[in-house]
Amino acid sequence: MSAQKPRRIRIFDTTLRDGEQSPGASMNLDEKLRIAEVLERMGVDVIEAGFPIASNGDFEAVRLVASKITESVVCGLARAGKRDIDRCAEALEPAKQKRIHTFISTSPLHMKFKLQMEPEQVYRAVIDSVTHARKFTDDVEWSCEDGSRTEHDFLCRCVEAAIKAGARTINVPDTVGYAIPSEFATLIEMLFNRVPNIDQAVISVHCHNDLGLAVANSLAAVQKGAGQVECTINGLGERAGNAALEEIVMALRTRHDLMPFETAIKTESIMKASRLVSAITGFPVQPNKAIVGANAFAHESGIHQDGVLKHAQTYEIMTPESVGLTRSKLVMGKHSGRHAFKEKLKELGYGEVGDNTLQTVFARFKDLADKKKELFDEDIVALLDETVAETSERIRFVALGIQCGSKGPQQAELTLEIDGAHKEATASGNGPVDATFNAIKVLYPHEAKLQLYQVHAVTQGTDAQAEVTVRLEENGRTVNGQGSDIDTLVASARAYVHALNKLITKRQKTAPAALTASA
Repeated sequence: MSAQKPRRIRIFDTTLRDGEQSPGASMNLDEKLRIAEVLERMGVDVIEAGFPIASNGDFEAVRLVASKITESVVCGLARAGKRDIDRCAEALEPAKQKRIHTFISTSPLHMKFKLQMEPEQVYRAVIDSVTHARKFTDDVEWSCEDGSRTEHDFLCRCVEAAIKAGARTINVPDTVGYAIPSEFATLIEMLFNRVPNIDQAVISVHCHNDLGLAVANSLAAVQKGAGQVECTINGLGERAGNAALEEIVMALRTRHDLMPFETAIKTESIMKASRLVSAITGFPVQPNKAIVGANAFAHESGIHQDGVLKHAQTYEIMTPESVGLTRSKLVMGKHSGRHAFKEKLKELGYGEVGDNTLQTVFARFKDLADKKKELFDEDIVALLDETVAETSERIRFVALGIQCGSKGPQQAELTLEIDGAHKEATASGNGPVDATFNAIKVLYPHEAKLQLYQVHAVTQGTDAQAEVTVRLEENGRTVNGQGSDIDTLVASARAYVHALNKLITKRQKTAPAALTASA
């Protein structure tokens, strides 16, 4: 008698929708597509690309992702209204595989104070919204916002109605991160026991991390029958974030003895996805973050080091290689050639890189190799990410000279290329960074306010590259810029220029005030 095949758990990634709702985590079209393509190659089942009615930018992002992604299902979010659903369907029109995800609040608190609707009105809206969405696709998901605080009788009634109307996925969110694992597991079990047509739909869960229990709640739900988990890379999301995709997937893989389930995720792509999302959003991953943190596979304690040297599993429950931290087969340095560098990029998971991008990043690699004693994979990743980010920018960094020290004055001599022409300026400031940013304002006057300036080292050592994140705000528009260089001030200038270019792009588009969704 053959062993029973493990139950398949779908991974629904909402980094591009819920993740982007983190304050300051806005992404442009190209960045969203880059993340979507990595998620697709990673094996994500469903990519929630955005909330099309929220803004023209969200609509364009969903439409772009829908036109490019073929292996994963592309999903758009819509409230329980025909206008939302129509806009979502329009954005998803190019998709090879598409899903409309519609939602409405069902808890007494939300119905009374947020919706100002009676339960019977909400019940009718559930049926109407799912029925309308089914006109555009057979793949409709319905969510009961604040499901974990919804009265059980009403929740069962709404779930049964949504399935009867044609929803093939029912999502139960812990919208405010209030539930604990035993309670959430009981909720999912209750639905399986009480909803008569529950076998006609996949039960999904979407857990927020306000009490640090998003992953635990999600896994508890899976053990009770949930077949889909909604999550984000690095646990990105509003407030305390969402269940982290990498933690869900690796927990299922590592504890297969107690959770005999499988996903389609190629776990070796986890680190690449984590680094990309971190670089684009400007949200660094904390060193002790599970799975993807810098210290996740580091061992400093003498006892731990001794154990790992004797047998890795004494202190490592998974291998670094399983999440994409492979030992380098190619050691790169200043004598490395173009072909070896191209092979290194493939080894790092970047596949084929265009000739122009390859030429630019290779030249910068050679410059860095002349200055730095030892080059790490992270150095090359930072160079490539920055080079890709600089494509088609109106303003480019050229050169920077700094006068600083305890005696002052602090001055910056800056050269930028603006619309193809080199321009120079000298400015002073309260320190070298302030002077550098003032020089940028002289060369390209603007009223944007600096909201965030953040520096961290790409690798260890005093000669490590600095990676700088700059956040600018102008008239309610917020953008992040990144820059890296062995010189922190040069990295700062690059990051500010990168953010400014993104702001210029945003100025060229007009959009209504963005909406948010908490399902």
